Amino acid sequence: MVDTEPPALTPLWEPTPESLERAELTRYLRGLTERTGRTFDSYDALWRWSVEDLDGFWASIWTHFGLDAVSSYDAVLAEERMPGAVWFPGARLNFAERCLAPGEPDDPALLLVGEDAAGLREPVEVSRAELRRQVAAVAATLRGLGVRPGDRVAGYLPNIDAAVVGLLAAAAVGAVWTVASPDFGTPSVLARLGQAEPVVLIAADGYRFGGKAYDRRGTVAELLAGLPSVRHVLTVDNLAVPAEWDLPVPAVSWAEALRADATPEYADTPFDAPLWILWSSGTTGAPKGIVHSHGGIVLELLKSVALHAEVRAGDRFFFVTSTSWMIWNFMVGGLMVGATPVLHDGSPTFPDVDGAWRVAATTRSAVVGCGAGYLMAGSNAGSSPGRTLDLSALRVILQTGSTLPDHAWLWTSENVSRTAQLNSISGGTDVCSALAGANAMLPVHPGRIPAAELGVALEAWDADGKPVVEQEGELVVTRPLPSMPIHFLNDPDGTRYHDSYFDVFPGVWRHGDWITVHADRSISIAGRSDSTLNRMGVRMGSAEIYAVVEQLPEVSDSLVLGVERPDGSYLMPLFVVPAEGAAVDDALRDRIRATIRRELSPRHVPDEIVGVRAVPRTLTGKKLEVPVKRILQGAAPAAVASPGAVSDHDMLEWFAGWASGR
Repeated sequence: MVDTEPPALTPLWEPTPESLERAELTRYLRGLTERTGRTFDSYDALWRWSVEDLDGFWASIWTHFGLDAVSSYDAVLAEERMPGAVWFPGARLNFAERCLAPGEPDDPALLLVGEDAAGLREPVEVSRAELRRQVAAVAATLRGLGVRPGDRVAGYLPNIDAAVVGLLAAAAVGAVWTVASPDFGTPSVLARLGQAEPVVLIAADGYRFGGKAYDRRGTVAELLAGLPSVRHVLTVDNLAVPAEWDLPVPAVSWAEALRADATPEYADTPFDAPLWILWSSGTTGAPKGIVHSHGGIVLELLKSVALHAEVRAGDRFFFVTSTSWMIWNFMVGGLMVGATPVLHDGSPTFPDVDGAWRVAATTRSAVVGCGAGYLMAGSNAGSSPGRTLDLSALRVILQTGSTLPDHAWLWTSENVSRTAQLNSISGGTDVCSALAGANAMLPVHPGRIPAAELGVALEAWDADGKPVVEQEGELVVTRPLPSMPIHFLNDPDGTRYHDSYFDVFPGVWRHGDWITVHADRSISIAGRSDSTLNRMGVRMGSAEIYAVVEQLPEVSDSLVLGVERPDGSYLMPLFVVPAEGAAVDDALRDRIRATIRRELSPRHVPDEIVGVRAVPRTLTGKKLEVPVKRILQGAAPAAVASPGAVSDHDMLEWFAGWASGR
């Protein structure tokens, strides 16, 4: 069954009878038909049923993934309200147990890929049996240190096996996990972990990036000085064996923790028990601690990873990510479907821009994910990894983090893989999953996300709260999802939670993206709605300007802002980082203006074009549009972005100086 009403664009990828036959989504549909007699003649019909009959849909997900054999439940959706929906009361699910259940003892559970000055190291395999043993041992160690259900266990860890083991061991105990990547500086980590008040810190001595080793033992000591709640540290020797540690609290080496003789034991956690704390970017103040539940994450990741990302048992699943990005958690969720997460402790652009594709080739990865910026880097460099590397195992390319320009979609298809499905997913930390993405039934077109994911009642709404089609609007979700946060950390009355999603449209989740839902239900993302440009009453997304400007060979990066000024005027500057060997001179400014006018409209042409050294970003790669806009409106840099939460933080002072000098 293939939908046949795509937009008038040439597809980059289309389903074939063979791909449909192998798809997990097809297997799900067959099981659904056998159990209920329901049939669907299109993905759209399936999606509409999934959002109209939440009880029936989520019960079918529960059954399809074998959870009936794990736990019963009293109801599917006992209370439908946002916030505060009550899912699967009476059910008991433990995320760690579900991750460790699939697979034979000798099956690979993890593949570890490190790097040194010479390049990539040979992958190291961790078997399912060994991962189960390590999780049981570390869980026993945590219990021996006095960790109890509900306590917080924190990691300061790169993308290595200890991070996965730490997460699963904490979950097995019933403790709440949180992690910060060691490329975060001390203030940024304390802004997060300080709120969590962990009783145990699992810390690595450092990490590798770009062929270099970065020692973080001194930073760990600084963190402990700012984390009085920590009673014990588990020290992970990632760089040196053994490393010398000088810490102010009792320490247990990771090697010693792994020696504990223990059998797997999992806390009997209810569906809504807290699993982990993820963090907002922290660009506009203290990061918000977003708490998800065991059951909500198990159900949502099974659905999204298997039915939409098409990750299958036996697949190698590699995402270019750090432990601080929710995508890392999403990748670890691949364990639940029997896949093998590939953990890369290193740089995706080392020893060259094709570094991540080299990891994919070496590990025979079937599903590879990355941010839009990485695909843009390959496109801008003119690389062609599909010709120089063996990517024949590649079946799906997941892209997320920001909008991907059309030329980068085309580059990916032509230069990475002509047969792999390019699946652009959009969701976020808030739900630790995707709200929209591709699936096995729909073709893929440049610049379009094929559809909302199953169970996601996604619409675009105008300012009056009315659904709009073929018109830009706010991305809203009108019915609850199991993986919506159960609460925010240190938000006892729910005010911060409410104000983050429900202050504009009461009872309806406003995600903060500006989108177009097209007539065929495909979706275009214009950018964050709170950074949307509004020129002469017409709202425009920054992404469409980036797509035009950043395809010019003289441009390396850019930032466009719409600034409302006290006198009622509106300023729309474009800041441009020139490519190596180029300069932001009058000739380039004229070319940029002409290109924008020709490919977009005169309304899109900026008021000023200014050369800059760098565009500041969050540590997960998103441009700091809103914080820089606030600086141009007079806010102090310290008030809009926490130190250590952004790259090129010094540029914020530059923008303040530029604004004051006008």
